[in-house]
Order: sequence, then structure tokens, then C-alpha cells
Amino acid sequence: MNRARFFGTVVVCSLLGLVLHGTAFSNERPNVILIMADDLGYGDTGFNGNTLINTQHMDRLAERGVVLTHFYSGNSVCSPTRATCLTGRHHDRMGIWTANAGHLPNEEITLARMLKEKGYATGHFGKWHLGTLSKTESSKGAKRKPALNFAPPWLRDYDASFVTESAVSTWDPGLGKRAIGNPFYENGVAVDGEDESLRGGAARVVVDRMVPFIEDAAEEGKPFFTVCWFHAPHEDIAAGPEYLKMYEGHAEGAHYYGCITEMDEQVGRIVDTLEKTGQFENTLIFFCSDNGPEGKEAKGRRMGVTDGLRGRKRALHDGGVRVPAFAVWPGKIEAGTRNDSILTTLDYFPTIADIVGYEMPDDRPIDGENVLDILQGEREWRSKSIPFRFSSKNSSIIRGKYKLLLPEHELYDLSKDRAERKNLANMKPELVSEMKKELASFFESVEKSHAGGDYLGDSYKPVDKWRPLRTEPQMKN
Repeated sequence: MNRARFFGTVVVCSLLGLVLHGTAFSNERPNVILIMADDLGYGDTGFNGNTLINTQHMDRLAERGVVLTHFYSGNSVCSPTRATCLTGRHHDRMGIWTANAGHLPNEEITLARMLKEKGYATGHFGKWHLGTLSKTESSKGAKRKPALNFAPPWLRDYDASFVTESAVSTWDPGLGKRAIGNPFYENGVAVDGEDESLRGGAARVVVDRMVPFIEDAAEEGKPFFTVCWFHAPHEDIAAGPEYLKMYEGHAEGAHYYGCITEMDEQVGRIVDTLEKTGQFENTLIFFCSDNGPEGKEAKGRRMGVTDGLRGRKRALHDGGVRVPAFAVWPGKIEAGTRNDSILTTLDYFPTIADIVGYEMPDDRPIDGENVLDILQGEREWRSKSIPFRFSSKNSSIIRGKYKLLLPEHELYDLSKDRAERKNLANMKPELVSEMKKELASFFESVEKSHAGGDYLGDSYKPVDKWRPLRTEPQMKN
């Protein structure tokens, strides 16, 4: 073949690949790791400017990719955010209104299902919080309806799992009041809380099980998808002696700082494992928190900070939903960069789907979007608005630089008002009306999904009745 014909063939084949698969990366099969902290505030990491808490391993990992300075969790509490991570869909579509409500339906197409179909080994380690792990008991008791909400990861396309239903202590996690009705389940079998392997830092306990999963997949030459959802720094907050010593002089706050540093060390251990097995260069890693910090203020063991953002956990102001985050993919995402684009956990699913060339088998709504080009600095703005709703009470929507909160009717320009102090609603009534209509239209779609409209057949029954969107303040008697 002559030189000109050869290069012409290469170009044609390259273009054909783009047409068929949408991106140049869709034939690749990188390992994928989702790491998430629990109740970690926007200002609690070194890569976001914290100079007190030692997060050297997360900081070093963030430097190997892109720090996402304007990244949103799916909600201001944990369970809903976790649903958005795995499905790319708003959590109310499946009735996960808030923490410990509803469960992940088997009818949902998740990252685990998608990647298992693509030949990946799949593992989930740490907190689950998307349903009960037993049909007879729950950490929340009978009111959680454990039989109705039984939805463990081993029945949701995970090959390996080591999980708790909900939060446990960040030190000696098998013990204490949080462990009552809430044991670790290893591949579906409850582990005795007195087991020596459950002593010490909760993050180390989790990564002890995650490391062999990575090693085994690497030895088999199989790509892997693993979720690592840490318990820190969610209550009960406790740090071991060596970590308390690191933060002497900080009173009860030493427990908060110490458990974050213990978690940080385990992030470093994950990276070490990837490097020792030769997997780091072919691994896509996302890190974030599930929501903002606990408590009305930084006090006692609840020392999380938001770096000046308004609100905390359970609030739809940015302190409750804007979280520390980064993405790493050597050779594909430029190292040492920072990206101010507005992104969300809803974007994980469609971005990964595009990378591996996955095509949805139906037309169910996907609320996130593929943002790989944004992570690579080639595009600035998402095309879709970002909707939020907390516990069926408050809602918000972000469209471009503007954020509308309902039913309070607060409108903020996030590009100029990071602390959300200047309400522009009276100055921009037409924009408020447009965004309000957009949110209402979005939740009409969500209501159809909640009823099972996205699933084949008519056997699906939602756990709870639909909860209508509230756009106006409730009148006081």
C-alpha cells in the first residue's frame, strides 16, 4: 500500500470510529473507581485550601488530574446522591426522597449493570444506603420496612461487596450503637461485630477488602469497576489514638480531623495498589462527597467547613450540595488542572457510558450528560440544567450561572454571588418564571418515572405514593 493510501485509510477508519461510537475513547475499557466521602465539607480538603487537616494523599491524587471547583452532589443528604451516582437519574424517579427512604429498584440500569455487561469485574465497598441488606432487620428498625426495601448490592450486579446498610462509627465500626442492626455484610454474609478485622479505622476496614478485589482483577487481566463509599466523616465521629495525637490542642475537633486523615491514608493505599498492579495508568477515578457537613455550625466533633458557602447538610444552598471533587485519568485528563465548570454526580453514568461505548436499551430519561470534554477543558458549560429536591419539601434548579430555590423564590447569580446573599428574584421575574416552569416540567417527567413508566411491564410498584412538587410557600393558619 502506498503512503498516501495508508494515511487515507487511517483517517477514514478513525472517522468511522467516531461516527459509530461518539468519542475516540469509546473502544477503551479503563478501570473505573468511584470514591466518596460521607458529610465531607467543601472546605475540608487541602486541594480546596484547607491548611489544618492532613489530606496529603487526596491532594497528591487530585494533582494527577483535574480539581472540580464547582461540583454538586445529587442532594444535600446521602441516599439520594448515591442513587444519582449509579444511575445518572434524579433520585425521585425511584422514590429515594431522602436518607433511608425507598431503595434502588432492580429495574434501574446502573453503572454496575452496564460495566458487567461490558466484561468488568464489579465491586462495592463501604456504605450502601440504597436499601436494606436483610429482609428481617435494619439499622432503622421496623419502620424501614426491611423486607419491602431489601435491595443489597449482591442482587444489584456486584460480583463482590463488603457493605453496611448505613453509617457506622469511624473507629471500631463493628461496635457501638450505630452497629445495632447494621452489620457489615461480606458477599451477603453478616460479619460478627466483634471480629478483629473490624477494629481500628473504618476506612482501613473497608479498603482491606477492596485491595484484594483490585489485585484479583489485575491478575486475571480483567477490567474492574469498584465503588468505595467511605463512612468518614459521618457520625458517629471517632478517631484512634494515633490520629488524635496528630491534632492535639483541637479538643473534640481532633476526632473530626483525625477520621478524615485516616480516610485519606486509605485513598493513598488504593493508589499504591493500582500502581503495584500496573493499573493506575488505565484507571479513571472520581472523588467527591455525598453532601455538605453535618450540624448548624462547625462545633464539637462536627467541625466540617464550607469555605464560605451558605448552608450545610440538608440545605439546598451551596454549602449543602457543592462538594470537594476531582477526576483522574492519566493521559486523558490533564494533570495539575482546575476546572470551574458546573458539574454533578448525575454526570458519572453518561460519561462512563460514552467512554466504554454503552448504548442504552431503551429511552428512559438520563438526567446527567457526558462531560468528558469538559473534564478535558474543551467545553465550559453543561447543556442541561441541574435539578434538586430535598425530602419532597424544598427544590432548586441551576441553569447556567443562575440558581433558583423554591418555594422561597430565591434567585442567585452564582458567578458573582458565591455565598448566595443577593436575591435577584424581584429583579428578574421573567427568568424566575422560566426556571420555575422548567423545574415543574422536569418533575412531571419524574412523576411518570416514579410510577414505573420507564420500566417494561406493569409489575413494578413504587414503595411510596408520589410526592408533588411544592413551588409556593405554605400558608400559615
